[in-house]
Amino acid sequence: MKTRTIGLLLVAVLAAAFVSFAADDVELGTWKLNEAKSKLAPGVGKNVTVTYEKAGDSIKATIDGMDADGKATHSEWTGKFDGKDYPVTGDATSDMRSYKRVDAHTITVTAKKGDKVTLTARIAVSADGKTRTVTATITNAKGEKVKSVGVYDKQ
Repeated sequence: MKTRTIGLLLVAVLAAAFVSFAADDVELGTWKLNEAKSKLAPGVGKNVTVTYEKAGDSIKATIDGMDADGKATHSEWTGKFDGKDYPVTGDATSDMRSYKRVDAHTITVTAKKGDKVTLTARIAVSADGKTRTVTATITNAKGEKVKSVGVYDKQ
């Protein structure tokens, strides 16, 4: 009886680990901005290429893009999709970012500069895993909140 119980427990733990790992997989990879399908807010920067990869038990996001003046930008974030703040490097608009998993294909993001929220976003990956849509509210340089929708194709 003990052997069967231990065996069932082991199977349950492995299944839970597989489901947890598989849920992160939809975001992993490199995503390139499809400007023709996007509706980007004027006066704010844009993320041109976003890459998510495993970094131990965390996720590393590497973002290359352009700021509002057209200058190249590069930022990095490493953390978990657990809703906690983790530091960002290379981003003039934020120093902390938190990602939180909503479901297997959706995460939310909050970016902060000091105690001030500078961006909130919902990131949804399509069922076929080929498209990523980022719907964001961004605080621009004038302190105004603007909406932006970026559509990304998996590379």
